[in-house]
Amino acid sequence: MATATPIAGIGIPDSRLAREATQLVRDTESDLLFHHSTRVYFWGALVGTRKGLAFDPELLYVAAMFHDIGLTPRYRDSQLRFEVDGANAARDFLRGHGISEPDIERVWAAVALHTTPGIPEHMHPEIALVQAGAAMDVVGRGYHELAEEQREAVMAAHPRGRGFKHEMIEAFYQGMKHRPDSTFGTFNDDILAFKDPTFRRGDLCSIILGSH
Repeated sequence: MATATPIAGIGIPDSRLAREATQLVRDTESDLLFHHSTRVYFWGALVGTRKGLAFDPELLYVAAMFHDIGLTPRYRDSQLRFEVDGANAARDFLRGHGISEPDIERVWAAVALHTTPGIPEHMHPEIALVQAGAAMDVVGRGYHELAEEQREAVMAAHPRGRGFKHEMIEAFYQGMKHRPDSTFGTFNDDILAFKDPTFRRGDLCSIILGSH
């Protein structure tokens, strides 16, 4: 169920579900986020293959494609964490295609937890691999564990561009600046602090000491 021309030995699932997920995300996200999301799938699948994990490529692909959709303009009025917006969008999409609830819950968790370190790697492979793929693409975690020819093949098919790092920070900022409280307790507040000198982080110790 994979594409006829794999990239670095990994193919995108050739199914109606995957094709419609691709089209929906392509129509919703910027080129930056679309190619980032696609690379997340490839990095995650490569990590999973290297580790010998038994994962469902179709579920991994859908989760990777939806993982940053919460950063797009359609969620500019939301006060949820952007990860939850993406997880909810993936859930609605999968329910519309008759996917089983256990599989939907797995994809929901993969999207919702992709910025939460220390937990996904102990969960289902699809959940662990979305986070691994996102971490590889944004901060380079696991970079040296992938072969150079694998990295080059993926980036040739879905280029990052020279300005990717600052463009990704800007995309995060635009997707979260209207809901600063949603970043409390996450490293997402680093983005707001970097982009907005007036931003003030939440302080858990002050909240504890000031609690009734």
